[in-house]
Amino acid sequence: MKKLVINQLNIGIDEDQNSLKRKAAQKIGISETEIYSLKIIRKSIDARRKGLIQFVYSVCVDIPGQPEFIEEPIEDITPGSKELKGAVVIIGSGPAGLFAALELAKHGYKPLVLERGQKVEDRTKKVDSFWDGGELDTESNVQFGEGGAGTFSDGKLTTRIGDPLSDEVLKEFVEAGALEEILYQAKPHIGSDVLKMIIPKIRQKIERLGGEFRFQSKVTDFKIEDGRIAQIKINDNEPIDTGAVILAIGHSARDTFEGLLASGVEISQKAFSVGVRIEHPQEVIDKAQYGAFAGHPALGAADYQLYTKGGERTAYTFCMCPGGTIVASDSERGGLVTNGMSLSARDGEFANSAFVVSVRPNDFADKHPLAGIVFQRKIEQEAFRLCGGCAPAQKLGDFLKDVVTKSEGKVKTTYPRGLECVKMDNVFPGFVVAKLREAVPEFDRKLKGFAFHDAWMIGPETRTSSPVRVTRNEDGQAVGIEGLYPSGEGAGYAGGIMSAAIDGIKSVRKMIEKYRRM
Repeated sequence: MKKLVINQLNIGIDEDQNSLKRKAAQKIGISETEIYSLKIIRKSIDARRKGLIQFVYSVCVDIPGQPEFIEEPIEDITPGSKELKGAVVIIGSGPAGLFAALELAKHGYKPLVLERGQKVEDRTKKVDSFWDGGELDTESNVQFGEGGAGTFSDGKLTTRIGDPLSDEVLKEFVEAGALEEILYQAKPHIGSDVLKMIIPKIRQKIERLGGEFRFQSKVTDFKIEDGRIAQIKINDNEPIDTGAVILAIGHSARDTFEGLLASGVEISQKAFSVGVRIEHPQEVIDKAQYGAFAGHPALGAADYQLYTKGGERTAYTFCMCPGGTIVASDSERGGLVTNGMSLSARDGEFANSAFVVSVRPNDFADKHPLAGIVFQRKIEQEAFRLCGGCAPAQKLGDFLKDVVTKSEGKVKTTYPRGLECVKMDNVFPGFVVAKLREAVPEFDRKLKGFAFHDAWMIGPETRTSSPVRVTRNEDGQAVGIEGLYPSGEGAGYAGGIMSAAIDGIKSVRKMIEKYRRM
């Protein structure tokens, strides 16, 4: 048998997927009976023509013929010869930390994973309590805890980096309980509800392979000796000798960034974005994307991604959550942060997305490495000062008119802790507000209905990506510090679940190439 990949097989949204075999046979000019087996390798939606929306497939078929052997490169990592002077420690159990730990465990190392927050089961109870009006736990919340910030998100598994490790990460998710369709969907997602079941299974696999997890274990000090990481301290009182550290702390570990800087770790400023979550009725987005086919069960909830062209600064949408909710994502007392989340079914009444503007280091107050954090925190604290425990909000139509929203109008919101109607001009710097206003008509031309008057703008969305970069060399180690491997989104090298997981794996492989197993 010979394997053959066939692209661009179009199927109508009401057409049975079983017709793929027939269409594949027609395209390559053979009988359907000559196709021994068929495997879907990619599925996407083509909605460019609203009157003819189709699914587009790529498939791999087995057909008669001489086998064509393609020699695929085998990732063979040879452990280095340098002795490890202490435990291999991973700080953080978000995507970068989890997949770094899994990679280490697969290669016979026994990583110790330290997480300042709680395991998923306990963390979820804390978050639910906060959303119901309870007190914020500053160590276990939407930002901190097992699974990282992505646990309370849409669980998007898309990435633009095109790395072959993507398949490896997706397969691990499937092994842990995700649907196999994520292996071929153009825009795979899991959903926060399913992620909460999958993450503990990945943890349990790591433990079976010899890894160890310690929760509520916050790293509070770093000891650098003779240019290498020698020891860390947990919760201000427990020292752990270490020979190598994968630093996978996430983008909101502000106190850890301060500790790293104080220990002599090189940190630089990095661009990020700030803005709001914008919330529309899902049916508005469905109609804009699918026209008369809006609501068709085969299509599900529609999404979108928009950005401005030209100009010195960009406004764009990202982390779009079809059928989702806007969530309170605070991690510090006296500050407000929002984010978006969807469940696997994406069947909620509303859609939300980050609607943000790029911020560059020259927008910061000074050249201090942590000035971006100061910029974020100022917005978050001003929002809290204006609104207390509620989130600042303004209807889009009122935002464009520069007036305070007087009534809720005909659209409710999913945000759990209440809204306070204010002008967004009072929350954000003037350049952010001006760019958001400038972007709305352009986005409405691309997605008719985006400028829906009663769409809520709820803020602030400030944790779009890390405001710093922990600089590293080509060998993956922090500049000037042997054994410290900055990794993932918090270190400034990823953006999202997939890219963070992949960066965690790559950091570990560089570490393995240097150190032998103990």
